[in-house]
Amino acid sequence: MALKQMILNSALWLSGMMTQPQQHHNPQKEVNPAMPALLRETAAQGAVLLENRVLPFAKGTKISLFGRVQQDYFFTGYGSGGDVNFPYSVSLLEGLRGCEDLRLNENLAEVYADWIQAHPVARQAWGTWPRFYPEMPVSEELVRQAQEESDQAVIVLGRASGEDRENTLEPGSFYLTEAEKALLASVTAQFPDAVLLLNIGTLIDLSFVKDYSFGAVMILWQGGMESGNAAADLLCGKAAPSGHLTDTVAKSYEAYPSAACFGNPKANEYQEDIYVGYRWFETFHREQVLYPFGYGLSYTDFSVTGTHTAPLGFQAEVTNAGHHPGRAVVMLFVQKPWGVLGNPARELVAFGKTRLLNPGESQNLQFTVTEYQLSSYDDSGLTGHKACYVLQQGAYRFYCGENVRDARFIGDYMIPETRAFRSLTEACPPEKPFPIWANENGTPVRREASARTTDLRQRILDHLTKAVPQTGDKGIKLSDVKEGKASLEGFLAQLSVKELEAISRGDYNMNSPLGVRGNAGVFGGVTQSLRDKGVSPVTTTDGPSGIRLYDSCSLLPMGTLLASSFDLELVERLYRAVGAEMRWRGSDVLLAPGMNIHRNPLCGRNFEYFSEDPYLTGRIAGAVVKGIQSQGVGACVKHFACNNQERNRNRCDSIVSERALREIYLKGFEICLKQAKPLTLMTSYNRVNGVWSHYNYDLVQTIAREEWGYQGMVMTDWWMQYGASPEFPKVTGNGYRVRSRVNVLMPGSRNLLDRTGKPDGTLLATYGKKDGITLGELQENAKYVLRCVMKLK
Repeated sequence: MALKQMILNSALWLSGMMTQPQQHHNPQKEVNPAMPALLRETAAQGAVLLENRVLPFAKGTKISLFGRVQQDYFFTGYGSGGDVNFPYSVSLLEGLRGCEDLRLNENLAEVYADWIQAHPVARQAWGTWPRFYPEMPVSEELVRQAQEESDQAVIVLGRASGEDRENTLEPGSFYLTEAEKALLASVTAQFPDAVLLLNIGTLIDLSFVKDYSFGAVMILWQGGMESGNAAADLLCGKAAPSGHLTDTVAKSYEAYPSAACFGNPKANEYQEDIYVGYRWFETFHREQVLYPFGYGLSYTDFSVTGTHTAPLGFQAEVTNAGHHPGRAVVMLFVQKPWGVLGNPARELVAFGKTRLLNPGESQNLQFTVTEYQLSSYDDSGLTGHKACYVLQQGAYRFYCGENVRDARFIGDYMIPETRAFRSLTEACPPEKPFPIWANENGTPVRREASARTTDLRQRILDHLTKAVPQTGDKGIKLSDVKEGKASLEGFLAQLSVKELEAISRGDYNMNSPLGVRGNAGVFGGVTQSLRDKGVSPVTTTDGPSGIRLYDSCSLLPMGTLLASSFDLELVERLYRAVGAEMRWRGSDVLLAPGMNIHRNPLCGRNFEYFSEDPYLTGRIAGAVVKGIQSQGVGACVKHFACNNQERNRNRCDSIVSERALREIYLKGFEICLKQAKPLTLMTSYNRVNGVWSHYNYDLVQTIAREEWGYQGMVMTDWWMQYGASPEFPKVTGNGYRVRSRVNVLMPGSRNLLDRTGKPDGTLLATYGKKDGITLGELQENAKYVLRCVMKLK
């Protein structure tokens, strides 16, 4: 191992960021009693059934279980979003053993157990975790013997992904290994109805499915600590699969529109523009789709009849037309007029999920759409309304169904002439033009993205906050402000510049002694003088796969699984339990949900995120936030914005048109921030159109605060890149950050190796000087932190 990597790994161990993959220590093994059943239900609801002619298995069916991840199961992904110290876990093997309705071929299970013991999994360091585990060679004789001893075969294959590293176009990552292909060939040769289960964190190449005679194929994803029990429930029919794909599965990697412009360590031009995922395929290349967005089978069949009930009101009558209880997901899509801007052939604007319907039972789902959802952002002025959401002239056609491909036309909404819907300000455009794809009457054509035309320096100067005259300590406590006995301005007037500096950063390092053991960092009352004034320390913990602390906490299903459920009520209910667990364990803010768009299937952190679709992403994230914050604790949505690649994530530049930025990559955040009002928001590591997100005034102030009305606190991701403001060259580092309206540096130190326990000096280096940081900026910055503290303490 290189010396640099050895030093980094040592620092990671000391900071608490590094843990062994899929391992857990349990100093306190208490289990939240509300969690097991809820986790089991959620893991089952998010499973996606792709093919089926044999499930559910009849009671008493004896199963031969093939594949080493039956025991070495991937319960979640790797990194800060996955390494939870969970109290127990149920593998697929354990789940099937515990299922009373199914029997297990124990002779085969013993063969696997012996082989796995002789070929243990290699435990590796941060960023070098195994993406797959080598498979046991399976002889024809072993399979024949299994066929004689059992009724059905189940094969399970696994993949893992994680933070700080992309998946690769190699066997064992996106593609199957030769050993896996041999396993599938051997088993299906003697079990023509074999069931394939996919224990994966991100999509892999599924073109191989057509090469084998599977009786069923189901994506289990990574379901957390109740994974095995949920899988057993699905196989025996105690639970019915009702998950639907949140991403398009293409016939090949090369078919994805981002394939040619992903993975560059310096910069990636988002040339597909607004045509991400199904927006691309349904508009230009329907023939390249293997499984469409929203696809998912059930053990029953549903009849869906959509009706246009009002100008922008719709309903769907759903009837269980089959012979097994089940839940249906209904999606409503719009096709906007192409107009001069060009639009995708389909965009998701609403969805709903039925309760469990018995055969013959029906339920009506109601949907309402807004004109804002129908508008398109004009960043070029083609409509005559630059920097404006526009309703283009024409018919807006609505389609209703169980996925994007089977949705049927149910009505339209007419806009008689093109008009401005919402005029805004040009914000965070590219620095220079670059080529993007556009739609001209159903044909993909090249255009150039519009570049910046505004003066950011003047915009910032025009919005500087006036200072509150300093008074010195008047004895006002923060609790007095919370109780209405004093004003926040009066409290701020007491704070010295040194105290205002302290409140703009965390307590320097992870696992702060001011918080519960194993915390990610603490902000707020990080100095004694602040605590003397009643500013309490606020403890943050990593997420979203659970509360990452020294003590054990529940390991949750991964983000994509949650979104695959299309069940807002279930997700909110799960995270209410997570919020209660946070209070129990001493976490004030969970660094979750992660809600970046699935731009490319190779992104290592896709398992944390929800979908290629921004509307689904925003709604699921909102349910997570509402659940957490219903318990008096806080959520931190992340990573704002365009964290769609892990390779060189601290320096890579996401170059994206302003239209795509607003309609795709920020839209989910907009929905979540407006509807759920998370207490905190975390910036991303990467640059967006040349500017690091933690310095991106337009993202934070112009869009999030001024346009969306967001009143929460904004923090950096852990440690940030240091630079100078192009508009104010002497303002650097934390001064640049505060001027950009990012309130708190987390965890507070300059970098991972900084153990000085002192501020770096960049915030106050220009204080009181020409173009330097002002008292008003420091006080305005502190307002957001103090409001957050008061809501939590």
